[in-house]
Amino acid sequence: MERKAARMEDPGAQLLDAVNSLWTRFGRVVLIGLGVVAIGVVGVLLTLRTRAAAEAQAAGRLAEGNLYFWQADYSRSLQIAKQTAGQWPGTHSGVDALRMAGDDEFWLGNFKNAVSEYRRYLDRRKTGLVADAVRRSLAYALEGDQQFKEAASTFEGLVGRFDRESSAEFLFSAARCHRALNQPKEAERTLLRLVEEYGETAYANRARIMRAELAAAPH
Repeated sequence: MERKAARMEDPGAQLLDAVNSLWTRFGRVVLIGLGVVAIGVVGVLLTLRTRAAAEAQAAGRLAEGNLYFWQADYSRSLQIAKQTAGQWPGTHSGVDALRMAGDDEFWLGNFKNAVSEYRRYLDRRKTGLVADAVRRSLAYALEGDQQFKEAASTFEGLVGRFDRESSAEFLFSAARCHRALNQPKEAERTLLRLVEEYGETAYANRARIMRAELAAAPH
């Protein structure tokens, strides 16, 4: 009977021995692994909290700069924009401060600096409606800096990105740049496209006038 009882108890005893053996061998590893995971979770939470706090600070500072911009105090707005971009470069508002700096430089007449700031923004934000709006500003800044060739290609690259009136505006602006480069054929080609594709827009009449001027100019 004792041998039979021993045989009945052996499986449970063997299982307990196996569990104890595994825990002795691997329990510390499991605890260390759990500790690493816990530390990782805490680290992620702290990082997210830090980023949220930085974004809140940057957004508040940018809002202040935006207020000065709409008050036409471009110098003060530029100062705040550069500070925001430099202090919080990894935040959404820190990147957007580059766009604001470009706008400030543009309205201060510093077109070369505006081009630089717009390009810095587009290096970080390449797609989307805001990025296309910055490209629009970049095109005008390039034109203001007399970089007519790149301005023309930038204007033409924006055709179809916005509404039809804007597309007509871009074609007319591109033609203006070609004219400044003494490229009447390119200007005529661009104006003809404007009239044919966007003939109902306000820029179509201006395009017809410029075409007449080009035709009357001595060759």
